[in-house]
Amino acid sequence: MAAPADPNAHPLQDTLDKTSAVAADIQSAASQVGVIGAVLAQELPDELQVGEVAQALEQTGELEHKLAESAETLADVTAALEHETQKRHEADDKLERSRAQVKELSTQVQQLPDKTG
Repeated sequence: MAAPADPNAHPLQDTLDKTSAVAADIQSAASQVGVIGAVLAQELPDELQVGEVAQALEQTGELEHKLAESAETLADVTAALEHETQKRHEADDKLERSRAQVKELSTQVQQLPDKTG
């Protein structure tokens, strides 16, 4: 299950954390389904692995594959989100530095002697 979000986190970081947790949950579910399918296939005698039982075993394998693919896709999305989050932090830092420079320059301009008079 996904961990609770940090209320002080940046919204993008919160989304990233949730995405990472969901990816881990999906990967875990894929592994569990794989184990279940393998145990059933090994423990059920071949003569019982027909009809609906055979279909259920096949669908278990397909579900494992779909979950693994979804986890991989979500991991790719998470990596892209991490990259965008980093870019956002860098842009925020740059903006903050620019604002500080503007404030400093504004203060310096206000302190210049008035030569218009």
